[in-house]
Amino acid sequence: MQLKVPQDSKKTLNLGGQLLDLSIPRVMGIVNVTPDSFYAGSRVAARTDEVIQKVGQMLAEGATMLDVGGYSTRPGAVPVGLEEEWERVEPVVEAIRRYFPEALISVDTFRAEVARWAVERGAHLINDVSGGTLDEAMLDTVARLKVPYVLMHMRGTPQTMAQLTHYDHLVPDVMRELRQKLIQLRQRGVADVLIDPGFGFAKTIPQNFELVRNLAAFQSLGCPLLVGISRKTTIWRTLGITPDEALNGTTVLNTLALQAGASILRVHDVRPAVEAIKLWRATMGVD
Repeated sequence: MQLKVPQDSKKTLNLGGQLLDLSIPRVMGIVNVTPDSFYAGSRVAARTDEVIQKVGQMLAEGATMLDVGGYSTRPGAVPVGLEEEWERVEPVVEAIRRYFPEALISVDTFRAEVARWAVERGAHLINDVSGGTLDEAMLDTVARLKVPYVLMHMRGTPQTMAQLTHYDHLVPDVMRELRQKLIQLRQRGVADVLIDPGFGFAKTIPQNFELVRNLAAFQSLGCPLLVGISRKTTIWRTLGITPDEALNGTTVLNTLALQAGASILRVHDVRPAVEAIKLWRATMGVD
């Protein structure tokens, strides 16, 4: 069954005093400072020259923000210690701030300490794949930092989530779990929250497609939607290809996400996502 909820979500985001208009969908470029992320093309070493090249290309292609991550959260990923995660993230954030001072930086972490350190060094947004479930200090920390927060749905940890895919009713269950965390964030005074249904996190491939079909329902939470399905297993296993070959499939699902009201596309490949948004807007007759 496909759920359709024609409610409008908030369409602005306050990033370090800069009000970002999300009535035009935006692109978030993925910068993985990890040796084991599932898509090798997204990995970047924490060296200034490589960071500058990668980030400069993404910004030139139209990325509105960059998502820096130092902990691979693919299914079964090897855990990384707090200090090691920060040692990966810190030089990248500092390089971006130095060479691209106008760039908007998101840090992909479920650890409150990494979030705090990153914002102190200039990050504008925290993207937490665990939705506050893996570090009980995260929600309070985000509230104190007064930065936007990506609330993603996940169960368990990256090491256990593949075994936690039982739902009585997938979409209502995911929405209920997200709503509970959203209430906690609002109680703490967090004004800017993005909702991410968590494609691939404690979801089977059929469940991921069910989320795509019902993505518009998540607008009922009253927050902008962030979709991160770029080159994921759902695409390449369904098509019988590899992550390296999954760009076309990514563009198809990103376009469906735009039709369902997605405000931000989190992607490995910036230019195709920017082009998808431009063509979608032209098709919709939007200037």
